[in-house]
Parts: sequence; structure tokens; C-alpha cells
Amino acid sequence: MTPDSSSNSSAPTAHAPAAQTVVTRPTHAGGRGETARRPLDLRGGLFALSLSTLWAGNPIATKAGLESAPPLRFGYVRFALGLVVVVAWAFATKQSMRVQRSEIVPLCTLGALFVVQLVFLNYGQDMTTASHAVVLNTTMPLWVAVLSHFMIPGDRLNRSRLVGILIAYSGVVVLFWRGLGQDGASLLGDVLTLISSALLAERLVFMAKHSQRVSVPKLLLAQGAMGVVTFAAISLLIESDPWVWDGKFVFAMLYTGVVIAGFGFIGNTWLLSKYLPSRVMVLSLSQPFVGVLLSWWLLDERIGPELWVGAGCVAVGSYIVQRKAKK
Repeated sequence: MTPDSSSNSSAPTAHAPAAQTVVTRPTHAGGRGETARRPLDLRGGLFALSLSTLWAGNPIATKAGLESAPPLRFGYVRFALGLVVVVAWAFATKQSMRVQRSEIVPLCTLGALFVVQLVFLNYGQDMTTASHAVVLNTTMPLWVAVLSHFMIPGDRLNRSRLVGILIAYSGVVVLFWRGLGQDGASLLGDVLTLISSALLAERLVFMAKHSQRVSVPKLLLAQGAMGVVTFAAISLLIESDPWVWDGKFVFAMLYTGVVIAGFGFIGNTWLLSKYLPSRVMVLSLSQPFVGVLLSWWLLDERIGPELWVGAGCVAVGSYIVQRKAKK
């Protein structure tokens, strides 16, 4: 006869020593248990840096693609390719894509955040200079750290981590300091771009919060599907430019759609489900420096001393954020 577990919960047995305590976490809908997130380890950090390098090439590929297609058309084709990658990955890894009733509200909310954030991003960047946009977009890790403090258990924002994030962000400002004085930037464009950065942080933290209860493919499909439907509908109404299927457009679609909207989105979402969001996102501050290096390598652009000063700030700040707190 199997002993009743409730009647023996306080009595040690030969198989369960009295000194050992087993703690289980509550499970959620669908039987998925929530696993505690942790600071970045070496494997996670290298993977996050690799993804950051791929993302650094995204603006270059996007600019190349926009020379052959209007913005909304470029956007929905890109998201459609990303959806193909996500669906193929979900089937290959045998992950369910059936949406439960309890998942409808968070998935719709995530999709709406995705669309609204992109609207602010596109209009904001159109009204300000590139250097302003880069500096304002890279405030995202600061927003993530603040939002995670309130929304993600165990991802608290203490004084040393805040100092580290500010040091790392100052490196980005140093890199683009000369460009900040350029004419052509508007206050409205800066404000819209800053709002876009905050919305992106909210979307990432929201996704991290639900990534242990809702499977990664569902989170990605919700964003991609809403992006495709919204952008395609508006594009068909207002964009009448002819299709141009040249090599530049094909490369841009493959890179921004398959590599970024597919693999990049999957990788980022996986990292957010396993590691503390503020630790993951601070490494994205390396993107501007990788982008400058790519411009030097591919476009033969000059690299000044500000790159090395800025890179040093990012490295020091990231180390402060990632190091383990002393007990």
C-alpha cells in the first residue's frame, strides 16, 4: 500500500531525509511551471552578444531594402518571412501553437504593443536625425531595468546596477556626441523616438513576464501576425509604388526577415525567458559600436577616438551590471 503523502509530510523516511526540503513552484495553465530567471552566465552572455552583432546589421540591411520598396510594404514582407521561420521552428521542435483561452488577452496586448511601438519608431525616426535616433533608441535598456524592477521577480534595480547602466549608456552618447549638434532634428521627432524606446522596453518586459506561461512561438506569432495584417492593409491603401525585385531588395528581405525577424526574435525571446531581462538588454548597448565597425569594414568610413572611449564605457558599465552582488 502506498502511504498517504499528507499524513507523512512531517515524518522523515529512509528515502527522504529530515534535513532535505523540496520546494516546488506552482504550475500555470497548460501545466507549465515557472522557472526562476538567473543572471547571465558565459553561454548566455556570448549568445546575447552574438545576437547583438546580428541586430547591428539590421539598420544597414533595412536602408538597402527601403531603396527598393516603400516602408510599409518592406515591413509586412519582412514580418511574413519571419513568421515562416517561427512556424518552421515550432514544428521542428514540436511546440504547440494552439492558443488557450487564458492566453488570448496577453497575446493581443503584445501584438498591439508591437504595432504601436513601430508606428512611433517610424514616424519619430523620419522627423529626427540618425544620430539622435541612435542615442534615443539605445535608452531601451534603461527603461527595461526600471520596468523589470516592478514586473519581474528577482530583477531588482539597485544603486550599483543603475550606475553601471548609466556608464554604459554614456558610451553611446560619446560615440554620437558630434552628431547631436546637427541641424534637422525636431523636438517632436525626438519625443516620438523616445516614446518608441520606452514602448519597446515595455514590450520586451511584458514578453519576458509571460514567456514562462505562454510558449515562445505563440508570443512571436502574435506580434508577427498583427504586424503583417496591419502593415499590409495600410500599404495596400496608400502605397502604389511598383515592386522592384533586385538583388539589394532580396538580400534585405532575407536578412531582416529570416535572420532578424525569424532567428533574432526567437533568440531574444528565449533569452528573456531564461535570464533576467535587464542583464540581457544592457548588452544591446554594444550594437551602435558594432554598427560603426561594420560601416568601417563595409563602407570604408572613418573610425575616430570616440569609438574606443565609448566602447570602454559600455564594457565597464556592462561588467558592473552583470557582476554578482556581494553578500
